[in-house]
Amino acid sequence: MAKSSPSELPLPAGLPAEALREEFDPEGFGFETTDDLVPLDGLFGQNRAMDAIRLSAQIEHYDFNLFVLGREGSGRHRLVDRILNEEKRVRPTPFDWVYVNNFEAPHKPQALRLPSGTAPDLRRAMQELVDDLANEIPALFESEEYQTQRRALEQEYGARHETALTEFAKRAHAEDVALLRTPMGFMLAGIVDGNVVKPDEYEKLSKEMRTKIGKKVERLQQELAGIMKEAPKLEKEHRARLTQLHAAMAEKAVSARVREVASTLPSETAITKYLKAVRADIVANAELFLAAASGGHNGAFPEEIKKYHREPEFDRYAVNIMVTHANDPDHSVPVVTEDLPTAGHLTGRIEHVAQMGALVTNFTLIKPGALHFANGGYLVIDARRILSEPYAWDALKRCLQSRSITISSMADRLGLASTVSLEPDPIPLDLRVILIGDRLLHALLAMLDPDFGQLFKIQADFDDHLPRSKRNATQFARLLAGYVKSHGLRPLTRCGVARLLDEASRLAGDTKKLSLHLGQLDDLIREADHYAGKAKRKAIASDDIARAVNEADRRAARARELTQEAMTRKTILISTTGTAVGQINGLSVVGFGTTNFGRPSRITARVRMGAGKFVDIEREVELGGPLHSKGVLILSGYLTSTFALDVPMSLHASIVFEQSYGGVDGDSASSAELYALMSALSDTPIRQGLAVTGSVNQAGEVQAIGGVNEKIEGFFDICKARRLTGQQGVLIPHSNVDHLMLRPDVVNAVRDGKFHVIPVATINEGIEALTGHPAGKRNRSGRFPDDTINARIEEKLLQFAHRRQQFGAYQSRDASETTT
Repeated sequence: MAKSSPSELPLPAGLPAEALREEFDPEGFGFETTDDLVPLDGLFGQNRAMDAIRLSAQIEHYDFNLFVLGREGSGRHRLVDRILNEEKRVRPTPFDWVYVNNFEAPHKPQALRLPSGTAPDLRRAMQELVDDLANEIPALFESEEYQTQRRALEQEYGARHETALTEFAKRAHAEDVALLRTPMGFMLAGIVDGNVVKPDEYEKLSKEMRTKIGKKVERLQQELAGIMKEAPKLEKEHRARLTQLHAAMAEKAVSARVREVASTLPSETAITKYLKAVRADIVANAELFLAAASGGHNGAFPEEIKKYHREPEFDRYAVNIMVTHANDPDHSVPVVTEDLPTAGHLTGRIEHVAQMGALVTNFTLIKPGALHFANGGYLVIDARRILSEPYAWDALKRCLQSRSITISSMADRLGLASTVSLEPDPIPLDLRVILIGDRLLHALLAMLDPDFGQLFKIQADFDDHLPRSKRNATQFARLLAGYVKSHGLRPLTRCGVARLLDEASRLAGDTKKLSLHLGQLDDLIREADHYAGKAKRKAIASDDIARAVNEADRRAARARELTQEAMTRKTILISTTGTAVGQINGLSVVGFGTTNFGRPSRITARVRMGAGKFVDIEREVELGGPLHSKGVLILSGYLTSTFALDVPMSLHASIVFEQSYGGVDGDSASSAELYALMSALSDTPIRQGLAVTGSVNQAGEVQAIGGVNEKIEGFFDICKARRLTGQQGVLIPHSNVDHLMLRPDVVNAVRDGKFHVIPVATINEGIEALTGHPAGKRNRSGRFPDDTINARIEEKLLQFAHRRQQFGAYQSRDASETTT
């Protein structure tokens, strides 16, 4: 059978240039620049996500927290902020919260709930109260009334002590014993002839006299000791009476001042109870104010003390504000975004200060966290960030489950704390938490964390695309108008808007869709605004958008250019002209960071008689991923179910990606691998000017793949670098036609007949385009027509089966002869 070269046969009809890039017509827009449009407030095309966010913001049940999932740059943060700032105005303003001293148990500070905006009033009132009392109490203790009562006490207890000593001295003198005062205390001495006996004279007395005096002194010494033992009791009683006097005097000033403070504050039970405890403690500790006055301070809280907190004895009357809404003119609920969601930044922390070589703390060193600031409102957190912080996720869940904010340090949780710490009262928690993350994080949390579904019952799933229609294009233009206006950029001309919408379709990878990946479009607009400014244009034109696109592509093109250079210099072997048997150009997408580009790869197949084994060399050396291996198994299933059905499959085939030194995954090259096998089996050469992409199923249908634009452009760039011949192109699945949004230079080459994009729906269509020969279809007799690709393949497989049968017969005969 004569075989004509495929290069001598015409290429099948490819797609027209108009089908390769569907562009918006600027004339269809009813404006000249975006300044003529009413800006769109917020996003559009995200109705499902917006409804979910509003539901979470409005519903009263506490555990309907929200997880916002979608791609980075889809406008998730912007939309969440806008909706929450709308909803916060209809919710009641939350309470203020403060910590105050627990006078009965200082290590357990008390949390007070106050009406919104009143926490600073309480703190200021307490400072003024203590400052006033620091002046009034010392003045009161210097008054004539106090001095008179104190002198009376001093005289009373002094007289009682002196009376006892005087009576004792009289009794001793009656017995010729004198009571003497010395610097060391009291002593007793004998009296002889009316004179006190001195120590040197005492030794000159007779023994009987000394014995007599000694007995009297010893007896009286015991009586004196009893009298002296009563002195501490009298002193204690004196101090108690003095304390009572101080309390009575302080009560006059303190009660009046506390009543004044209470009259300026709301009539809240918590405030009333706290002021009652403050009054009792100040009355009981009036000496603190006397010490402050003796130290020369101008009040208990002078400016330097207020600033540096160096007067710890007066911290007991301070008010530590956790959260207040006094500075909120709108009286709305808070919307807090925590950018560093550590455990301490979420739940608050207890700080310590160094004092005499030790770390100490008190309730004034309790610092609030994001949960305190957002209490009563909304807290927005990036999911990836909170999951990367140790114990932060666990701390957030614990607070949501207990519906209270409990402050605990990392050292306490790990059992490493060796300092005195506090146990503050938990603060009741009522807020909505909004986590923003991607779909993978949401899936992992739902799968691995049993608490996640109970705490985050609502998900707002952001769409990546929206239908490409005239209405949506107009809405998109209004969105762009709002963006350039809010960021102080030049307006977009209608041609610029059309060009940007074309780029949105390319980002979506679908001519029927527009990408909602607004982050990339925002970057393009700002770069285009820069180029428009350099060109001294008042509006951003289509050329500015095109230049921004091209410059971004050029900046990321280093790896792609190195790959193309290696192919152009034939370091990497890729043929773009001629024909070859069992050899084809497959297409793949290579990703480097945020850049993806198409890369041709030579795929070769070799066949021989065997036992029906298909060797995927990539899989054998563990370079092929599971999807690639699946594609090879599918194509082997197609061969075994299509050809030589009445004989055993007696084929040994090997397939490999030549010069592939990294991993290979995906099944988008399975059709190319099948074409290479069919070429090797039929001994029919394949056009090397054509490259192939597409997966295949066991029925021989070519299926859609991803990255079709990048793959076509990658092969086009190689062909262009070597010179376009008009016999080059790419075979793509017919189901990918709607995804074509090729570069303008590729479209122009197709229009000029120098390059071709050929859609195929089945393997038979593809092999005919590649070889220029008919594939052939089984007739009623079950045979393929002669001189067709499929007939040649089946003939080769039948030959392999017969040879294998003959070889088996030879082996059986040799074995029999050896036995005989």
